[in-house]
Parts: sequence; C-alpha cells; structure tokens
Amino acid sequence: MKNQKIGFIGLGNMGNPMAKNLVKAGYELTVFDTNEKVVAELVEAGAKKGALPKDVAKDSDIVILSLPTSKIIEKVVLGEVGVIEGLEAGNILIDMSSAEPSSTKKIAKLLKEKGVEMMDAAISGGPAGAAEKKMSIMAGGDKDIFEKYRFILDELGNNVFLVGEIGAGHTLKSVNNLLYGAIFVATCEAIVLGVKAGLDAQTMLDVISKSAGRNFAVDVKFKTNVVNRDFTPGFSLDLLHKDMAIALNMAKELGYPLSLCSYAQDILTEGQLRGFGTHDHSEMVKKYEELAGVVVKG
Repeated sequence: MKNQKIGFIGLGNMGNPMAKNLVKAGYELTVFDTNEKVVAELVEAGAKKGALPKDVAKDSDIVILSLPTSKIIEKVVLGEVGVIEGLEAGNILIDMSSAEPSSTKKIAKLLKEKGVEMMDAAISGGPAGAAEKKMSIMAGGDKDIFEKYRFILDELGNNVFLVGEIGAGHTLKSVNNLLYGAIFVATCEAIVLGVKAGLDAQTMLDVISKSAGRNFAVDVKFKTNVVNRDFTPGFSLDLLHKDMAIALNMAKELGYPLSLCSYAQDILTEGQLRGFGTHDHSEMVKKYEELAGVVVKG
C-alpha cells in the first residue's frame, strides 16, 4: 500500500507528528500548512510541499486533514483552491480533525457527487500520543471503505475503531471531549482542595491513579504538566472549549439537557476571559490555585 501517495493538510500539534510518522513509515507525502516553518520541517524530513490545498489533492491518492474548526475545514475542502478541485473519482479524504458532524456530512455528500469517498477519523491521545502512535482513532464511514484504508489509520494509532456511518467519528470525539472537559474541571477543584488541606500533591496523584477517582487528567495532565509546572502548549483551552461546544450544540438540537457539562464549559469560558485560551488547558489549574492560595507542585 505504500505505493499510494498521501497528502496531509494541517501540521499543528497533532498533524505535525502524524505527518512525520507517515514519512518515517516510507510513504510519499505532500504537505500543506499556512505555517511555513512546520512545512519546511516536513520537507527536510522527506515530504514534498504543496503550494495550495488543491495541489496537494492533485498529487495524492489519499488526503488527510488535521484542522482546528469546521469553518476552516470547509474553506480548505470546498474553497476556490480547495481540495475538492484536485480530487478525482477513486480518491479518498480522511478528516482527522475535531469537527461538527453536520458539516462533515455535507462535505461527504459533495465529494460523493465527484466519486470521492470520505471518512471522518477523529483522534484522542494528545501530541505525545500522536508522536508515539498511541492514539484512539474513531472512524465514521462505510465499512468497506474503512477496511480498505484502515492500513493508514493503523500507521497513526494503536486503537482503531469503526464507530458508525459518516460523521459518527466526529460525534464520538465531541462526546469524549465533553466528558473530559467536565472531568478536568472537577479534577482541578479536587486536587487543589487536597493540597489546601495539607496533602502532598504527588502522593495524592499516585494514590488516586490506583483508586476510584482515576482519570486522564490525573494520570497525564496533572502528573506531567501541573506538578512539574510545565504548561508547554499542547491541547489548548480554546480547542477543548470548541469540542465541548460541538457536543452541547448537538444536545440542544436533540432537546437533551446537559446541566453539569454546560456548567463545566462556563468555567472554561471564564478561563478564556482570564487569557488562558491559547494556552495548554492544564494551565486552568492556576484559577483554582489563586482561589486557594496554594500551588500544586511536586
């Protein structure tokens, strides 16, 4: 399958390490991003540069997207110099972004009219998981298409699932991040409380990691980022807020109330107003530290 040419658009915190892994695996890769610096890094690693999204598509059998919002995805795919202008019948678009399922379905319908297939393949695992190929991948689309192109997903993650029809991957990703956002806020409150009450932060995290309160925020974000005071940008607060908004809007359309998760998103909105929006979301712990007059550190 490595004779198939791949295009990769979107070389951010997740896209960059995924694209590099494809180059390392021996695939012929053409890349595009508005950030010329990351494009140059990929070219140095062995990829080719595409001048425009449509040029990436013309030079590829498979095009992968890793972009921040549905608005940007629609522009990159459907715009005047978009991917749709370069794709041909028999090609496939794999969208590994976090996106609105309704937008995903619209794009898939327009591509289908050209004979182009589409899968949404949302990811979870963070930049470190992307670099180490240790991600969960939630794919939506036709089962036969999924089986045909699964080899690409297996190159990028270690837990690959077909979760339903087109749009299902993006739906599940938004539900996953909605849950994570609420858990993260609760974890901030609880861990800061423990430190305020005199507990050692590292000891507390080690015990909780083996107890009923265990979660990703405890195991990864607090142990790696918070106690080490390392808030290097990874998954930004803005992106977490956006993913939660997708799920909350979906719930509103379905007439289903989400009281707790809505409140958690309001707290993240406050973090955006405090200036944490573009920062790694783990930095939100500082809001609680300020309230308690303590610092969570090892």
